[in-house]
Parts: sequence; structure tokens; C-alpha cells
Amino acid sequence: MTDAAALEGERVVALDRAHVFHSWSAQGALDPLPIAGAEGSWIWDYRGNRYLDFSSQLVNTNIGHQHPAVVRAIQRQAGRLCTIAPHHANEARSDAASRIAALAPAGLDHVFFTNGGADAIENAIRMARVHTGRQKVVSLYRSYHGNTTSAIVATGDPRRWPNDVGVAGHVHAFGPYLYRSAFSATTEAEECERALAHLRQVIELEGPSTIAALLLETVVGTAGILVPPDGYLQGVRDLCDEHGVMWIADEVMCGFGRTGAWFAFDHWGATPDLIVFAKGVNSGYVPLGGVVLSDAIYETFRTRPFPGGLTYSGHPLACAAAVATIDAMRDEGIVDHARRLGDEVLGPGLRDLATRHPSVGEVRGLGTFWALELVRDPATREMLVPYNASGAANAPMAELVEACKAQGLIPLTNFNRLHVVPPCTVTAAEAEKGLAILDDALATTDAYVRRP
Repeated sequence: MTDAAALEGERVVALDRAHVFHSWSAQGALDPLPIAGAEGSWIWDYRGNRYLDFSSQLVNTNIGHQHPAVVRAIQRQAGRLCTIAPHHANEARSDAASRIAALAPAGLDHVFFTNGGADAIENAIRMARVHTGRQKVVSLYRSYHGNTTSAIVATGDPRRWPNDVGVAGHVHAFGPYLYRSAFSATTEAEECERALAHLRQVIELEGPSTIAALLLETVVGTAGILVPPDGYLQGVRDLCDEHGVMWIADEVMCGFGRTGAWFAFDHWGATPDLIVFAKGVNSGYVPLGGVVLSDAIYETFRTRPFPGGLTYSGHPLACAAAVATIDAMRDEGIVDHARRLGDEVLGPGLRDLATRHPSVGEVRGLGTFWALELVRDPATREMLVPYNASGAANAPMAELVEACKAQGLIPLTNFNRLHVVPPCTVTAAEAEKGLAILDDALATTDAYVRRP
């Protein structure tokens, strides 16, 4: 570190605090870490402090930071064609769409590109409504779908609360979550059966003929890394077929290798009507999202105009990054690596931590997509911090984050959960280093556990 570098970091923060308005934050409480650079699974600040990125930023740098093949692809595309209106055909857009469609199940062959996940959700809902002629959308309480109008109202977590005004046609239900079962289930099989029975009842009471879509994160992300029990997604597919409801699979966070499969629903063999993607499709290097449409929905718009569009739909720089990302993931075996890492390193390592730390109530996940549910009382499963805690009530989680950062680890937390979501390219040695840091840092949360 040089004095000049340290001063540059201070300048960056000063300008940030003077002019940048941050998302989801009380502005006066912010003290952002200035990042000077990144590579692979690591980021560093202007003082030369290096951090292992166990957050993948916002669970989007699936192939790590600064992958050379993707950086080169963006540079090449910038030299050839930086931007073009979406009504033209473009090589980068065509190649990206063909690669994404090839990864989707048979019968989902067309891709509508957006700028990110939220507007992809928005357009998927619009497609389902026009296709079915219905208005209602059913989604889950434990969910996050984005920050645009329909996406935030479909969201279940508290970020919806201040935005839940003046929008009709959204209904929330409970999904499977055995550790805190809404159905008094004691086994995965019971949880699956009862969650599906509940969903059926919601559909029937809301009126099947009024429901356009069932919107689900295949593996719930921000709201807890909730892995569906075997049979649940097929049950969803059957319910949708029975009532003519479109299943929208939100794969924004869990797609493109995150769970050790190209799409998370591949683990269970059930096929949605619409697939929403973003984040990992190009590791977030240039903003990109989209919707993969079933052939049946595509046919609705063969002669009928789709009432939607974006200036930057299929932006060449973003699509070139997607092509390079998908090719790199395939050529380098990144999806299989994520699966093996979950099976052999992260899963066993996190379960081992749980045996030594009484504040860890449950470990769940797959691939490079894991969460530790932290509790004050392992017997009663009382959450370490209250639901939607902030300020002093959130002190235990804030202490955990600081303990991680002090040892060179960037964590991701939400409510009473620590999410372990490194890049899909993280090495076994890096993953083990991160687990060792977590082992030390969890002493902060153990201190809050009520002893017998």
C-alpha cells in the first residue's frame, strides 16, 4: 500500500458519501468499503487489504471476478459494436439467445432480454397475464423477486411492505420450510405434501380461473436458501397444468451453475412455462436479464404484439459477456465444480461447524448456495435476531459480519442467516480458508446463545 493509494480510497469514499444514494439503506449510517480491484474469488481495498468474497457480491459473480475470457469478449465487442437498438438482429444477441435456449428444457426456445432480474420478472408476469387472459399472481411470503412494481409486490420479504400500495392481483402463500414449518410437519415428505395441499387451497379459494401465474424462486435465495423437498416442484407443475396456470421459475439467483446445475429446477426434472434469469448468466459483468418462453406462450405473440420492450434489450456488450460466460462455464467444467464443491467441501464443512457452534440451528443448501440459520436457543429455534431486525436489535449479526471482515472474509447475511455463496469457481483451498474464518467468527454469535 502507498500513501497515494490510501488517499485515493479516502477520496472515493468522500465522493460516495457526498453524491451517491445507496439502495435499501438509511443513508446517514453508511460507511462503504472502497474496492480498488478484484480477481477470481478475491477483492481488495485501496490499503491493500484482501478479502475472500463469500458473497459473490450479490450472489452474481458466479465465474468469479475479472474472468479473462469474459473481459476479452467485452473488449472485442466494444471495439466492434457497443450498442444497437433491439429491433435489429445482432450477432451477440443471437448467439446469447441460442446458448441460453440450448440450456433450457425442450419446448422453451425463445429468449426475451431485459436489463436485469426485476424487469425480467415484470415481463414474465406480463406474458403470463396476456397469454392466459387472467390477472392474479401467486407467490410466496419467503421470497424476493426485485424492485420494480409487480416484482416488489410479488416479493414476500419486508422490502415489500413500504411498496405494497395500489397494486391489485397479487396473492401470497407459504412454501415448504421444514425447519420453521407453517404446516406442523416433522419430515420432508410431510412438509412437501402439506405445502402442496396449502397451495392447492390458495388457488381454489382465489379462483383458478383468475390466476395467471405461480411465481417461485426454484431455490429461495435471499429469504433463506430454502431447497424444495423432492416432489414439490412436480406437484407445482401438476397443479399448474390442472388449472391452466403458468409456472414462472425465478432462477435469477439460483441459475447458471449456482446450485451445481445450469438451472436449479434441473435437479428435480420439472419444467416451468417461463424461466427468469439474470445475475449468473454473465456473472454480472454487464447488466443483463431475461425470460425464456415456452413455445405455447411464444405462439400467443406470433401475430399479437407483445406490449413491452426496453431500449437496452439484448445489449451487445451484455450479450457478448453472456456468450463468453456460458462458454467458459462449459469449457472449464464450472457447473460440475460447483456441484462437487457443495457435496465434498461446503456441505460437509458447514455441517461440521454446526456440531461445534450452538448458534447454528440448521445448515441447508447445495452447490455454492448455502445458509446457516442462526438461533439464540437451539431447542426452541428462537431466531438469533428478530425478523426484519435493524439497529441495536441486529447487533449479533453486525458483530458476525465485522468478525468476518477483520479476518479477510466478505460475508452475506440476511436477518438471522449467514449465507455462504462464494463464486462457483472458488477453489477447495479457498473454500476451506473461508470455513476456517467462519469457525472463528461464529464465536460472536455463540455468545448470544441461551445456555441450559
